[in-house]
Amino acid sequence: MIPNDPVILLSYINTLLRDRYSSLSALCEDQQLDARDILDKLSSIDYSYDEEKNQFI
Repeated sequence: MIPNDPVILLSYINTLLRDRYSSLSALCEDQQLDARDILDKLSSIDYSYDEEKNQFI
């Protein structure tokens, strides 16, 4: 279960990306998450995924 609050989700996802996963797609595949849902929730607080940095900025 991932956090529902977008600000907490941001911290949670960026921590996973930093510590365990080389990409958002790898994280979503391993955790069985929908990347579009994560992208939509985080875009609601003006964050987008930067593939080069492998984090939401």
